[in-house]
Amino acid sequence: MVEEKVYLTREGLKNLKEEYDQLVNLRRKEVAEKLQKARELGDITENAAYDAARDEQAFVEGRISELDELLKNVEVLEGEKAGIVQVGSRVKVHIDGEEQEFQIVGAPEASPVDGKISHESPLGQALLGKKVGEEVEIDAPAGKLTYHVLGIK
Repeated sequence: MVEEKVYLTREGLKNLKEEYDQLVNLRRKEVAEKLQKARELGDITENAAYDAARDEQAFVEGRISELDELLKNVEVLEGEKAGIVQVGSRVKVHIDGEEQEFQIVGAPEASPVDGKISHESPLGQALLGKKVGEEVEIDAPAGKLTYHVLGIK
């Protein structure tokens, strides 16, 4: 089976590694302690603390597994082609009389609220490969939006 590459910035890779380390070295132990304490309370068949700890354990182990797979397939993309929008680029655009700045990131680290948009999003896809002075049109629910690329870092 061919694994699909996961594109991240250096910052995104660092954050995922930190989360993985936190889950493996801290949360796993905390959850194990919660399970042990809940078992000590007696009958586990109707023990809410035990059920909650098992749910938490399932979440932690699931996230560890997910991060493990992501980290196996990571490719860090940054600064390969100066002046061209790519994963890792900070792009300043002009739209509807306003300037906005985005960072193009891999899907796992996307956070539109923080100005980080995925390279897989419609805007991210449209911006990839563009240079300063070029424009892109995006079909949005509100209609067509035109972004003019003002700068790339």
